[in-house]
Amino acid sequence: MTRTIRKAAVIGSGVMGSGIAAHLANAGIPCLLLDIVPDRLTAKEAAGGLTLNDPQVRNRLATAAITGLKRAKPAPLYDSELARLITPGNLEDHLDQLKEVDWIIEVVVENLSVKKELLAKIETVWQPGTIVSSNTSGISINEMVAGRSLAFRQHFSGTHFFNPPRYLKLLEIIPGKETDPKIVAAISAFCEKTLGKGIVMAKDTPNFIANRIGTYGLLVTLQEMTEKGYSVDEVDAVTGPVLGRPRSATLRTLDVVGIDTFMHVARNVFEHVTDEAEKAVFTVPAFIQEMVSKGWIGAKVGQGFYKKVMTEKGKAILALDLETMTYQPRKKVTSMDLAEAKEAGEMADRIKTLVYGEGRYAQLAWNVTRKVLLYAAEKAGEISDSIVEIDRAMKWGFNWALGPFEIWDAIGLKTSVQRMERAGDSPPEWVRAWIEAGHDSFYRRKNGHIEHFSQTSGVITGADSAEFKKVPLKTIGVQRYMRMETRPEQISLQSLKEQNKVILANKGASLIDLGDDVACLEFHSPNNAINDDVLSMIDRSLAEVRNHFKGLVIAGEGKHFCVGANILQLLTHAFRKNWSAINQMTRTFQNTLMRLKYFEKPVVIAPHQMTLGGGLEVCLAVDQVNPAAETYAGLVEVGVGLIPAGGGTKEMALRASRRIKGYPRADLQPFVLKAFEMIGTAKVSSSAYEAQKFGWFRETDRVIINSDNRIYEAKQTVLSLVATGYRPPREEKITVIGEDGKALLLLAADNMRRSGYASDYDRVIAGRLAHVLSGGNVPAGSCVTEQYLLDLEREAFLSLCGEAKTQARIQHMLTGGKPLRN
Repeated sequence: MTRTIRKAAVIGSGVMGSGIAAHLANAGIPCLLLDIVPDRLTAKEAAGGLTLNDPQVRNRLATAAITGLKRAKPAPLYDSELARLITPGNLEDHLDQLKEVDWIIEVVVENLSVKKELLAKIETVWQPGTIVSSNTSGISINEMVAGRSLAFRQHFSGTHFFNPPRYLKLLEIIPGKETDPKIVAAISAFCEKTLGKGIVMAKDTPNFIANRIGTYGLLVTLQEMTEKGYSVDEVDAVTGPVLGRPRSATLRTLDVVGIDTFMHVARNVFEHVTDEAEKAVFTVPAFIQEMVSKGWIGAKVGQGFYKKVMTEKGKAILALDLETMTYQPRKKVTSMDLAEAKEAGEMADRIKTLVYGEGRYAQLAWNVTRKVLLYAAEKAGEISDSIVEIDRAMKWGFNWALGPFEIWDAIGLKTSVQRMERAGDSPPEWVRAWIEAGHDSFYRRKNGHIEHFSQTSGVITGADSAEFKKVPLKTIGVQRYMRMETRPEQISLQSLKEQNKVILANKGASLIDLGDDVACLEFHSPNNAINDDVLSMIDRSLAEVRNHFKGLVIAGEGKHFCVGANILQLLTHAFRKNWSAINQMTRTFQNTLMRLKYFEKPVVIAPHQMTLGGGLEVCLAVDQVNPAAETYAGLVEVGVGLIPAGGGTKEMALRASRRIKGYPRADLQPFVLKAFEMIGTAKVSSSAYEAQKFGWFRETDRVIINSDNRIYEAKQTVLSLVATGYRPPREEKITVIGEDGKALLLLAADNMRRSGYASDYDRVIAGRLAHVLSGGNVPAGSCVTEQYLLDLEREAFLSLCGEAKTQARIQHMLTGGKPLRN
């Protein structure tokens, strides 16, 4: 019998342990954070007259960790106030409190004997039904619980979070030999839905899946680097985004992870594998050992493969020269291979272009890639029963754009294997068998669904092969394509498009049938920016939903939801002094969003990642927002010398007015001042929860932690609104602070300018913003219409477009991607 997870405990308050506790708090799960009792006082404690028996001393490690969570960057918490859900304690005084929790996570030092001793201690207070897991990066799950009772072993598994737990999607779950499948199912479902994790089932092998493949990839890159004489800058230029890897590439990644940590992880495989060729790869290079001995272990000490220094010109980053073991100025890396790959288009095309190039950097990319692909194929079956799990592990844990088998498809399975064999490589027999059967990919799309390579034993006589056990991929069983399993909560717009579910479409957006009489509007303009096509499709979608659907979802599957309006088009009109075109663009945007706001059927939006400017204004206009937790929202128009004019400024004034509705003596000024500050400083939330605090989203809007579920949850919200008798909103008058209140807003702006937080031109923009938010030249307490404020918005926006400094800001953003302070 398993428990519903309502409360958890994390043992070990280091970076990883406190990060896991923070993410539990992010999900609203109260958490006990325990650590050892310190054996000595700090100077501050001694000066304060404390003793080793005082609770604040005994709980010091956990307490300090919780305090650190509020300051850490990137923020482990969605909102620093969530730290209140974490209770500090220690293993001597509070061990008994483990009886009150539903999940205990051990996150202590990576040492088998230490973990075994701790688990024995936990079992003395363990209650039947309580789930226990270890956040180990590679120690054997079965060895940890050797000697524990059968009931304890049945409730124990590995749960390997990746750091930082809030941001990295991967969670490897590693069942032990005797782990109850019901426990595995329970913890998987909880972590997927409540914590938003991508679950990968791993086997109890050294370093599991992601660290096994990832560490191998890092090591073979280091080998190529030393054997062929590539520099630090060259390696990271080749093995970064152009190869589908993170910007941190290889060596910057090692600096961030910690070179000492990397060495420990590599040694763990070296000590637990028997194949000599594999051992040779996992032998840590001598220069890595030298760096660790010197204390050059990466970003945490400010020095690894890269080193930050102060120069006469300011901060600079130097790169390590492995021949001299000295730091030298960085050199820009360029080549025809890299340039052609960057221009190749989609990620699959970029990788293919690079590895099939002829230059020196293409050779580095090919050698690293082929070795990783061959290793992943060799270990498939040993570390996982599915190539899908391996691909997901690398994408979710190491931020690869494509997993190994997806890369193989991208570069051409048959062609690449032929090239490998010509060079003397020997791909595993199961890969050759698959190719000989006429296949040139591990994945394919069919009838709107993804199918993947699968291998089973026995002869398959029906469509369902679940009755057959999987066999190691080294042993050739029955090979075939199998449909990718998806949860009902995972709605794929791409899949629906392939199933001919598109109702309407143009270059900027599409309307897609989600089923159950709910439609979804997806933006897919360049950078998902609001343009004429998007606005046209909003109007066409409303007409279609009015006649044929119960309601509308607005969501997308791009990297970001929407980064704002098309400012290039705006700048072009401004340079040509085509003010009538700008006025019409703005009016069309305003009118479209007003029709969206007062549409007679429910509209629910599900933004994710960057939701800026016009993208947020669309959110402000709908009935409910179901944002992904990782939604970074803000009205950022001042960064390009403008104010929100799609109704964003008006909507913030309206929301401020609502705060005092029914309270005649309430002071409206503080609520308008907050909106003024949020817009005037282009404040962007660090999460959807913070966006609620800023006022971008309402407290009634529901945050979705697992972004994969956004569209499904938005659809369910639409259906719920319909079922409970949806009624569209009615237009309401807006109480404004008027001229007197505007004077106070301008005073605040003047103070910011005098203190250096705002430039002279920021003050000009603030003046236009204050005029709109305050309601213009009317007495305080006046009630105005939404259209009145929209007209003020448009007038201010148009006047700013004519300013040379606004045009300079827009141009700077378009060319450099960063705001200009002028």
